[in-house]
Amino acid sequence: MKHEEAFYVGYVTKTRGLKGEVQVFFEFDEYEQLEFDVVFADMNGKLVPYFVAESKLQANKTGYFNFDDVDHIDKAQPLLKKKLYLPLSQKPERDESEFFYTDLRGFMAIDKTMGKLGEILEVNEYPQQFVATVMYQETEILFPLNEDFIIEIDDEEKILTLDLPEGLLDIYLEKVK
Repeated sequence: MKHEEAFYVGYVTKTRGLKGEVQVFFEFDEYEQLEFDVVFADMNGKLVPYFVAESKLQANKTGYFNFDDVDHIDKAQPLLKKKLYLPLSQKPERDESEFFYTDLRGFMAIDKTMGKLGEILEVNEYPQQFVATVMYQETEILFPLNEDFIIEIDDEEKILTLDLPEGLLDIYLEKVK
């Protein structure tokens, strides 16, 4: 399986116990709707299948997993911090009117004052807000995604127009100097 044929669901945070059980943190919003027969772990750029023997989903965006042939903590260690994927065919269908901030990955971010910032590389969810990451002038810039800063989302052209607070970008750019 290739990365283009899969979608990201979360990553392994830690081992639990001595029998190879691992905890997974889900970054996919509708993780409860997913079927976990097999997950694919990104091992040095290659997606390696792990067949799920048992899974227990929790309400706090985590789950506990046992995989076939991973029956000891030593066999689970290589999975720590690895990203997990499922085949695109297992991705739940969404209503076309539904839009999530995570859908902005790949959009071009344009600030009304600073102009073109760059392509949104990542959108991460934190307890209080979503935060986008772009490369601007060879520096990684993070900014919050909220209704106060977003002027327009052009779904057709994949453009996000923003009005970021004055000085926000300067904080990142001054570190470089």
